[in-house]
Amino acid sequence: MGQKSRNSRLFHSSIILLLVSLSAALSSPFQLQTLLPRPLPSAPTLSWHDSEPESNSLQETSQLDPLSSNTTLEVQLELHHVDALSSEDTPELLFDLRLQRDALRSGTIYSLVSKAVARNPPRAAGRRSGFSSSIISGLAQGSGEYFTRLGVGTPARNLYMVLDTGSDVVWVQCSPCKSCYSQSDPIFDPTKSTSFSGIPCGSPLCRSLDSSGCNQRRMCLYQVSYGDGSVTFGDFSTETLTFRRTPVGRVALGCGHDNEGLFVGAAGLLGLGRGRLSFPSQTGSRFNRKFSYCLVDRSASSKPSSLVFGDAAIPRGALFTPLLTNPKLDTFYYVELLGVSVGGTRVPKISPSLFKMDQDGNGGVIIDSGTSVTRLAQPAYTAMRDAFRLGATNLKRAPDFSLFDTCFDLSGQTSVKVPTLVLHFRGADLSLPATNYLIPVDSSGTFCFAFAGSMNGLSIIGNIQQQGFRVAYDLAGSRVGFSPRGCA
Repeated sequence: MGQKSRNSRLFHSSIILLLVSLSAALSSPFQLQTLLPRPLPSAPTLSWHDSEPESNSLQETSQLDPLSSNTTLEVQLELHHVDALSSEDTPELLFDLRLQRDALRSGTIYSLVSKAVARNPPRAAGRRSGFSSSIISGLAQGSGEYFTRLGVGTPARNLYMVLDTGSDVVWVQCSPCKSCYSQSDPIFDPTKSTSFSGIPCGSPLCRSLDSSGCNQRRMCLYQVSYGDGSVTFGDFSTETLTFRRTPVGRVALGCGHDNEGLFVGAAGLLGLGRGRLSFPSQTGSRFNRKFSYCLVDRSASSKPSSLVFGDAAIPRGALFTPLLTNPKLDTFYYVELLGVSVGGTRVPKISPSLFKMDQDGNGGVIIDSGTSVTRLAQPAYTAMRDAFRLGATNLKRAPDFSLFDTCFDLSGQTSVKVPTLVLHFRGADLSLPATNYLIPVDSSGTFCFAFAGSMNGLSIIGNIQQQGFRVAYDLAGSRVGFSPRGCA
């Protein structure tokens, strides 16, 4: 009898707990936020606020050597989207070209990571585990969406340079040209710079390249090949780069005399990856190994995006998540994503294991400035998408568009309610504005859920989802942070 009584009490307790859980779930409303539908943005006007005049005086005495100086610097630069270089194109064409670049870039990242992981054994000690000879650039059709203006050489000549956290090697087009693509500024002439210096073949810098050679004078040559077939080849050298009026000397960069392929507009690339030859790694203590950027939503603000180097790059109140290391390559910024919430509730089918990088370097999550659309491991994407659809039944569905499989017809709407969305990184919950995941794709009022699935397990956090946040890279602390008010 006593046993039956105990079982009966346990049964009734279970029923009560279940009813309490259901009551709590029903009393917790599905969290929504407001989206103000805006049309596709037109090409931005290319103008530079706080622009600095080009210097005509030698600056050798004030150059700051990244290898030896103990003085730390802080500098802020404007960033502009590559659409500014195509000002005559329609908003629809610009968006289509962006998706084409995005598909090429993400596909190439997946391919390169797979090749690096398959390489056994890894590169020998003293060789970079990144890939300077097989990366993708903002100049190539394979993306890299933002560029800035900085000085090259002494006296400094201002040039447009693409910024890319998925690349390491810094390079610029140089005369004389065997083959050079069209760029907005005159091509840089190293013979007119007093600070230009070649790098000997036997130097550690030359050996750090994945693809290097020697000319007849035993000076170092470099070659960088991109996923779309584009290639840049020339002299590997050191040169002074000037940020506003702050010169930084002896930066190793490629002086490209043969640049062939789908390059557009800008004069070169400033690699911001984690590899040894990237600009943040080279300058090291000069900027305390810290930089950040804020990418604005062009449809909502005329304020330019910005890039900051130095201690000022780390905003107060930023939420930080640790950086992880892929044992097979060092270019990308890997982070730990634990889950996703839609409408205020964690999606139960999205577990941390879906985003985990294994001991061989497969899978994981990277943050990338050059990829536009965030791609999540397919099971995670499917679960998140289904949860979003369930919470967006009030919206009129529209046909799929390009890589987007969840679209809505918001024509005629001035304000709609959409489910909230939060990315849960270790130590940092990133609550996204509605404009960071429901975006216009045409001029007819079609908006799509701006995520996609990844079939090979590697997830990429793209720049659409990063809009409006200051994304801070603290390499000294091995962490990356997010500040929702960091663009102010």
